[in-house]
Amino acid sequence: MASPRLETFCCPNRDAATQLVLDFQPQVYGSLCFGSGLLSLLLTIVQLLPKTMQGYRRHGRSMFPKPSSSRILFLVIVCDLLGCLGILIRSSVWISSSGFISNMSLMNSSDIWPSTFCVGSAMWIQLFYSASSWWLFCYAIDAYLVVRRSAGISTIVLYHMMTWGLALMLCIEGVAMLYYPSVSNCENGLEHAIPHYVTTYAPLLIVMFVNPILFRRTVAAVASLLKGRQGIYTENERRLGTEIQLRFFKIMLVFMICWTANIINETLLFYLEMQPDISTDQLKNVRNAALITWFIMGILNPMQGFLFTLAFYGWTGWNIDFNFRQKEAVLERVSTSTVTEAAHNGTNGSFLDYPGYIQNQNKTEIGNSQRTDDALSILSEGSDASTIEIHISSELPNLDDIEADEESLENEEA
Repeated sequence: MASPRLETFCCPNRDAATQLVLDFQPQVYGSLCFGSGLLSLLLTIVQLLPKTMQGYRRHGRSMFPKPSSSRILFLVIVCDLLGCLGILIRSSVWISSSGFISNMSLMNSSDIWPSTFCVGSAMWIQLFYSASSWWLFCYAIDAYLVVRRSAGISTIVLYHMMTWGLALMLCIEGVAMLYYPSVSNCENGLEHAIPHYVTTYAPLLIVMFVNPILFRRTVAAVASLLKGRQGIYTENERRLGTEIQLRFFKIMLVFMICWTANIINETLLFYLEMQPDISTDQLKNVRNAALITWFIMGILNPMQGFLFTLAFYGWTGWNIDFNFRQKEAVLERVSTSTVTEAAHNGTNGSFLDYPGYIQNQNKTEIGNSQRTDDALSILSEGSDASTIEIHISSELPNLDDIEADEESLENEEA
């Protein structure tokens, strides 16, 4: 799991509340984190792998230029995968080395490996899960700007600068305050721990409280954007608006499920830290609640990447396509010929709505419609009502034709 307590573990003179969760069934807890992380890692990879042609209409859009919001969602999953990988490595070391944690408790130990690994793995996990939260915040901003038609091509560069800059700065600053003057001799007192907790939970709290506001404003603007397409608000537009709203809800639901336990657990442990003696009977329920939420964190935090793939794309199935590159080449050849034919005929085919394929001389006439379709396709990507699917459904080649093209391609190669 990802918690500021991870860095506190590395201090030999850790507080009583941190020692409480550290000493409670460490092998069981490490095994739980490892199992949850491994399951999440494998399922996430299966979700992202290309699928067979039966799912082309749903997953074949990867061949089209990706808007910034789609890339942001992919980066969210990548950061979650890297954070989950850190949890797997750390948990495997804790399980295999029973004396690993006890060695960190030795003030004058000459073995620096336990402390080095503890600090490095904790910073790795915090960095990538913090970056994941910042990317989600950027997604909310980008969705709002797209609806307002204010997002440009260079916006993704600014998102990279903001996400990685803030994640690195907050991670280094919080750890530096916590380990002052050194890892082997951390200063006691909340004045050193609080800055670290603030830098860890700042991106989480921003996503929890700011993203719903941005999503709500985006959904409110979608209705007027849909009406502006044809001047009417039909059942299709209403269904698409509902899909977009549901998409935002699923994103926030997954985030809340995965991280609410962290907020509750940290509040309980912080309350225990302020008590002179945490072993009293009056604090028994608080201790039990802290331990329960501690184990819940170990299950849910590593699962965030997989749960986000379900929220973004739905369940993509087990039919992995190992010949994806060859089929993609055929599809690109067929699609390019379709676009070229449309261009020579002077028609405004639906592929013209995608920037990067054809620079139409009459783009000023379709500019407003294109921006509207791009905005809706970004917001609804992954849903059954996606405007991407609506636009390209009539242009997709028949599966039989694709298979025939593949056979002819194989014959040419032979």
